[in-house]
Amino acid sequence: MTVDQSRPGPAGENHAGSGLGRVFSRPRRTSPTERMRILTVGGRALRVSVREGTPSWPPLLLCNGIGASLELLQPFADALDPQRPVIRFDMPGVGGSPAPVIPYHLTTLPSLLAGLLDQLGYQQADVLGISWGGGLAQQFALSRPERVRRLVLVATGPGTLMVPGPPNVLLRMLSPRRHRDPEYAARVAGELYGGSAREDPIVARDLLHATTRLGPARGYYYQLLAGLGWTSLPLLPRLRQPTLILAGDDDPIIPVVNARIMHWLIRRSELYIYPGGHLELAANPERLAKTVQGFLDADLAAEESQP
Repeated sequence: MTVDQSRPGPAGENHAGSGLGRVFSRPRRTSPTERMRILTVGGRALRVSVREGTPSWPPLLLCNGIGASLELLQPFADALDPQRPVIRFDMPGVGGSPAPVIPYHLTTLPSLLAGLLDQLGYQQADVLGISWGGGLAQQFALSRPERVRRLVLVATGPGTLMVPGPPNVLLRMLSPRRHRDPEYAARVAGELYGGSAREDPIVARDLLHATTRLGPARGYYYQLLAGLGWTSLPLLPRLRQPTLILAGDDDPIIPVVNARIMHWLIRRSELYIYPGGHLELAANPERLAKTVQGFLDADLAAEESQP
């Protein structure tokens, strides 16, 4: 199934307000306790946030984009039903997680996610990955299919075998400067992230800086190296989990054609094209949270209705 809402009306129709006042001042839902801690998983220390929810609900494990700490997805987590348990974490060398001694690769990371779920007492989870984290989510679902109930891929692609963005955008992605220099982040936000960042680059700047924690620069480069030579493209037909693919119609980093290719290759997938760019999951969380929740809750509602 494909849903394309990329042209609902004039540009900017859904982007009122600006900056943190627009993203973070929304009323937060009353939610269960959210705990932040450091866990050691497979010899790596990870900063982890766990929002408790209804015990019978599968948790939603959020895999973040390159260089971004777990705070980036706080607006999205707040927009979800408070009954849903939510797990967020910082990759090694990002945010509050110490940098590893040596680099790692995406193909070695499924054991890290499996170990994290083991420590938290979960046999299975729904997994959402955005951008770089979408590659991690795909690798986890392919390598440990029994641990992933449903898969959500946001603003992501199949790795090296994908339709690339413009050269100027890819060059900017080689450096962590936007995560370390707020003024630079504001200057390049529209060009890099598209969507709402074109009209209000302060939102992107604030999402990257005002609430996030900054890790060492090598943590960013380790994430870049982790994707070197990695692709899921020939393996996508093997994905057996129900999969929701979310893609913006104005995403310079991951052109929307990649989502269409993935939808064609993943048999049990749904494609939802939204108006916006690379950061809309955090910049306009309510809109996409509703779509994600509808997908995750589909079979839960059917199970609860059975006698």
